[in-house]
Amino acid sequence: MSETTGQLLRTWRQRRHLSQLDLANKAEVSARHLSYLENGRARPSSAMILRICDQLDVPLREQNRVLLAGGFAPAHPEHALSDPSMAQANRAIEQIVQGHMPWPALVVDTGWDLVTANDAIYRLVEGVAPDLLEPPINVIRLALDPRGLAPRTVNLDQWRTHLLARVARELEASADPRLATLLEEFGPVPANAAQDAELVISLRLRIDDDVWSFISATTVFGTPHEVTLSELAIETFYPADEETRALAGV
Repeated sequence: MSETTGQLLRTWRQRRHLSQLDLANKAEVSARHLSYLENGRARPSSAMILRICDQLDVPLREQNRVLLAGGFAPAHPEHALSDPSMAQANRAIEQIVQGHMPWPALVVDTGWDLVTANDAIYRLVEGVAPDLLEPPINVIRLALDPRGLAPRTVNLDQWRTHLLARVARELEASADPRLATLLEEFGPVPANAAQDAELVISLRLRIDDDVWSFISATTVFGTPHEVTLSELAIETFYPADEETRALAGV
């Protein structure tokens, strides 16, 4: 049975670890009215749904889901990247990714499925199991599967902890079930991961007889109003030492 608007709002409030009073204060409504909304005794307007979702940082896709549960049309458009309306965004993405050469860069969605990558990424994954490179290519699976990059990752334990801690945080934020599947497959996340995390984690990857070291940065689209763009992240890798820069001839 489909969840009601009130049930969905309650789930997101609990996911954000807020009491009804806390959320009511943030959304500038009475706690009683919020309680009525959650238990179905009152029907929210579309504006009220969006107002509460905004205070809860509900992802755009999930905001549309809450609206649909309430009988309203989605507020946020969603287009495939191949749609003509997304041409400008596609050009921007490709300029960033290709302009990052000779260093690796890729784009993933909320489930860490690969959207696009530059040639430097594909050179890094040469020799991994062919099925890991069949669409949809999952970057976490590619990094941590024993048939992927894991055997060539010099600091695998550290890198695995870093990636899984990030997946856990993103699951809390997005509720994407694909992230829960990844944690089941490669987890659990060490209990002390947050306390032990270093400020900057490098990826140390063995390529032939050399070890390349990279640090990474994540770029997202600022305040997007389109569902697909809101779910994309650009991951760019930079040389972490002079040895890696020299290996690339830069």
